[in-house]
Amino acid sequence: MGDRAVWIDAPGQLRVRPARPAAPAAGEVLVRVAWAGLCGSDREIMRGTRPAGYVRYPVLPGHEWSGTVETVGPGVAPSLVGQPVVAEGVWSCRICAACRRGDTNLCAGPYDETGFTRPGAWSDHLIVPATLLHPLPAGIDLRAAAVLEPAACAAAACLLAGAVPGMRIAVVGAGTLGLLATQLLAAGGPAELVAVDPRTHRADLAVDCGATTLISPDEAATGTRWRRRFDVVVEAAGAPGSAHLATALARRGAHVVLTGLASTEDHPLVPVDLVVGGITLHTVFGAPSRAWTHAVRAFTAGLLRPEPLITHEVALDDAARALALLDTPSSDITKILLRV
Repeated sequence: MGDRAVWIDAPGQLRVRPARPAAPAAGEVLVRVAWAGLCGSDREIMRGTRPAGYVRYPVLPGHEWSGTVETVGPGVAPSLVGQPVVAEGVWSCRICAACRRGDTNLCAGPYDETGFTRPGAWSDHLIVPATLLHPLPAGIDLRAAAVLEPAACAAAACLLAGAVPGMRIAVVGAGTLGLLATQLLAAGGPAELVAVDPRTHRADLAVDCGATTLISPDEAATGTRWRRRFDVVVEAAGAPGSAHLATALARRGAHVVLTGLASTEDHPLVPVDLVVGGITLHTVFGAPSRAWTHAVRAFTAGLLRPEPLITHEVALDDAARALALLDTPSSDITKILLRV
């Protein structure tokens, strides 16, 4: 069987086409993709709701992936051939002020990311710059490694949160991002780590990821026990009201990190509450190189375990069905992977 690639030519128009891997240019590598993930931004591509400038049609999606280096271009160390890898998605310029200070996800150049403006990993092969690679140990579980892109985003939030042992922490949202953040925060030895999600049947999964308990947003919002309790709050729900709830759970002087992108907001943040409460507010969009390094190290050390979050595997040729699954209001779906 020859190579295949899944293209979305325009919103609502998906086709699986034969493909031929190109030779990597200078500084690039050709990766044999093993697994590729789906997330909400891939659904936006299919629906045509991703903001202009953040996607270029026709697009070959796939910004979450793992694989093995098959060929290297001129100027790249031949020893990389056969290396299991993941890679950062943003093709940053590496020379602007943001890149120089390490904020590669905030590159001042035009937005350019694998799976959105560059061909992604919903294909048998993928070309990326060698400078974006994060090598993994031989024999690593590539299925689990395919979840390292959202793990890097979770790591970015955790690094900004600045949690230290003994803190009381809340994570709003028990989806993929929230549960990965829960695992990373649990590794730091919190005194309390509460997950907040309306899907209360996920309590066992949240506890397996390191939470001490899981409560519903209604309980968090109305229960006097929880309000103004936490030293650190990470919001990873992206639902209307979740940012407001995150700040309501934070004690005075706390750190709050927002990662979700709610399409509407019924309860906007009130600046006076943030100022009077002395709350330090951070936001995360993507992941800088340091967050990738943090996530990869935690994964290879066994402190980050994406496997429990993978609920569905779908063959690459059935990418349309995988996207349909992503749209299913089923509460048992966490992370869907394409088996390449």
